[in-house]
Amino acid sequence: MTCRRATACGSRPERQHLSDATILYAPGGCVRVPWDTWRIEEVAARRLAAKFDGAETLFGSTDATRPVAEASVAFLDTTLRDGEQAPGVSLSADQKADIARELDATGVDVIEAGSACTGPGERETIQQVTDLGLDATVTSFARGVKDDIDLALDCDVDGVTLVVPASDRHVGTKVGTTREDVLDSVAELVEYAREHGLWIEALGEDGSRADLDFLEQIAKTAHDAGADRFCYADTVGRATPDRTVAAVSRLAEHGPTSTHTHDDLGMGTANAVASVAAGADLVHATVNGIGERAGNVSLEEVAIALQQGYDVETVDTEQLYGLGRLVADATGVQLPPNKAVVGENAFTHESGIHTDGTLKDDAMYEPYPPETVGRERRLVLGKHAGRAGVEAALSEHGVEVSDDELSTVVARVKRLAEQGKRVADADLLTVAEDVQGRERERRVELVDMTAAAGGATPTASVRLNVEGDEKRAAATGDGPVDAAVSAAREALGEVTDAALDSYHVDAVTGGTDAVVTVEVEMSRGDRSVTVTASDADITVASVRAMVDALDRLLAAEPAEPLGD
Repeated sequence: MTCRRATACGSRPERQHLSDATILYAPGGCVRVPWDTWRIEEVAARRLAAKFDGAETLFGSTDATRPVAEASVAFLDTTLRDGEQAPGVSLSADQKADIARELDATGVDVIEAGSACTGPGERETIQQVTDLGLDATVTSFARGVKDDIDLALDCDVDGVTLVVPASDRHVGTKVGTTREDVLDSVAELVEYAREHGLWIEALGEDGSRADLDFLEQIAKTAHDAGADRFCYADTVGRATPDRTVAAVSRLAEHGPTSTHTHDDLGMGTANAVASVAAGADLVHATVNGIGERAGNVSLEEVAIALQQGYDVETVDTEQLYGLGRLVADATGVQLPPNKAVVGENAFTHESGIHTDGTLKDDAMYEPYPPETVGRERRLVLGKHAGRAGVEAALSEHGVEVSDDELSTVVARVKRLAEQGKRVADADLLTVAEDVQGRERERRVELVDMTAAAGGATPTASVRLNVEGDEKRAAATGDGPVDAAVSAAREALGEVTDAALDSYHVDAVTGGTDAVVTVEVEMSRGDRSVTVTASDADITVASVRAMVDALDRLLAAEPAEPLGD
């Protein structure tokens, strides 16, 4: 088996610098590389060495570098610590416990539960996570002082990430110390943590802007003192993949190496993968990339990049979407629609050409099956919709149309979309009914509703027409919308086993007379439907959308008594 780092098995190519080029000598030949093309010859050297060693082809005609393809990689998730440092985010103890359970179920190896030095509340939360009995190693962030290690020990954690200054800016300006004192402190603190039986990761803060020779000294000192690993930290997201390879490859010569990257230059995932190529075997990440400034590297992005790009398995990727939704809901930081892996549009197709191609071959316009990350493919309708997509959408709801009818439906769908409307399933079905001259008999309809919040518990009452009978119900909730939806569910009885899969709100107009559009996706059994509703009152729009969705779900089912 090929060693993951060419340098470790003595096969690093020799190199000779010239004024305008670099000559790389490797077994079997040499190559002249213009210096203005390859500024970091280390990258070229590693790729060349891997190719001469018979690197296998994974995709098309592109050779995969064996250092990545044969890597064994684990994750340290820091959502509960670094992720919570995103502005406006504050997780309760129960929320942290729920996220920790899901991280553990997903197969994350190390979970950083928080910073024990933050305060009593944080320590109670960390203790709650350690008490869960997870398979993962549970750690605490610790500054370079013994008191932080003691506080972490009080929380019964398995280990600590011991953070020490690495760049001169942090050593001199932030901490006000010297390089010599940093090295002495690292040795002392690692030995202290080791004496207390902790798993120890030493992290050089701002490592990507540090003098690399000094960073190596910190790593060597930490390993010599008994640290389990050293972490290369791109604290402010300034690193690039070539510089990451150059740094991590040197650090990895001294022992097990981790990497901690941020996304300020949009290179978080690229830097994480580059670090694996250079020898890192533990990647720090957060779910959805949540974190300070532009965020941390996304756990789900690195996991899928390693799996799909290099056949390297890390976690149970089928759990990634559910994990992402859990963190988004808990933190209140919603996912951008175009977010890789977990964004709403990641497996959504509207363009007629793309929809037609996808219907013919799932892989036509997708890098991997959506089921890989716990997703489903969505074909949505808009001004770019084509005949194949519209026909497929109608077929999903059991509606058959002639060629002429289909042409008319497609034209009307495009017209709706061009007016700025989100074309939901209900809109499509309404258009089809109109084109075919069919009149749908509604089984459930909202007649009236009231909701109040004020200073008391939010309450709501609804009046529904259910197959000709009037049904009334009242309920309380976390807010007026929640109360009104609960009241509607109570009035409908057993049919409310339908699940609310997504809920989206758009303000169509501004000002005090703003109209709100609510889009919901609901499913019952193996059927799902999307519906939009607009109103000046978000509560009315929400209940109307939910009731209309339930009505659509029931339309294709055999008649059954409702509201009992």
